[in-house]
Amino acid sequence: MLNDTLTAVSGIWVGHWTDFQAQTGCTAVLCPPEGCVASGFALGAAPGSREYALLSPEKSVERVHAVLLSGGSAFGLDAASGVMNWLEQQGRGFITPFGKVPIVPAAVIFDLPSGRADIRPDASAGRAACEGAAAEPVEQGRVGAGAGALIGKYAGFEHAAFGGLGSASVQVGGAVVAALSVCNAVGDIFDPSSGLRVAGSSGPPLSSEPHADLAGMNTTLVVVVTDAPLSKAQARMLSQSAHVGIARVTRPSHTVHDGDTAFVLSTCEGPEVPLMSLSLAVQEVVAASIVRGVHLANGGAA
Repeated sequence: MLNDTLTAVSGIWVGHWTDFQAQTGCTAVLCPPEGCVASGFALGAAPGSREYALLSPEKSVERVHAVLLSGGSAFGLDAASGVMNWLEQQGRGFITPFGKVPIVPAAVIFDLPSGRADIRPDASAGRAACEGAAAEPVEQGRVGAGAGALIGKYAGFEHAAFGGLGSASVQVGGAVVAALSVCNAVGDIFDPSSGLRVAGSSGPPLSSEPHADLAGMNTTLVVVVTDAPLSKAQARMLSQSAHVGIARVTRPSHTVHDGDTAFVLSTCEGPEVPLMSLSLAVQEVVAASIVRGVHLANGGAA
């Protein structure tokens, strides 16, 4: 089977935990045992995250051992502790004189309106996502952290469409660049190749003011992984390119009601590729992953 998802990067495993009735879940991206060089960048006024500060290039920790994306709003950050516990049992983590400490950045979406607001991913859910992780093509659509994601909410939640989780990959200069996205945006999603709307609000068009109170309820999350060697500073620059991919397909994007967050990881096991080429590839693959996830979440064919 052709794998053009995040796990096309050798050594990367992905696992989901999904509560289909409650319409929430989480997704664990597992790095090779030695970890991945990583950085990230958040835009918008309402991000929800854990271990984000250490991703800045000047911070001392270079590598992370997993990334967790979760529903449940801030409650869902608890799922990262389950990922940490699983990694600790596998003997993975940042080496200290007193044991290994797994480094697990995490980010969440606000999916509480979708199903049951009183059921959120917790530590057991994060652990289950790790236990179900594999190097197989990533399952996409309304699954994992994308199970309760909604888009096109500017006219109210009753007019929203499904956001979902998508993934895509490309090859550039012999290296693999792949992305996994969870789209929970205020805006609608458009296919850049055709200019047509993939899915979005069924309500009145967006005017100068949204028709609903949306503060803190919208986020697009992206994890980009490549095997091309990167420094932490280069990963930070590419995480900014990931936001260009978000903006390419999301209308409007990066509003004051969004908390978009992008992570970029490198296994450093592939060929060196010019940073400019990687930047362009990141923009394209992020856009493709969002379009694919939204398409599948709304009943489109794979």
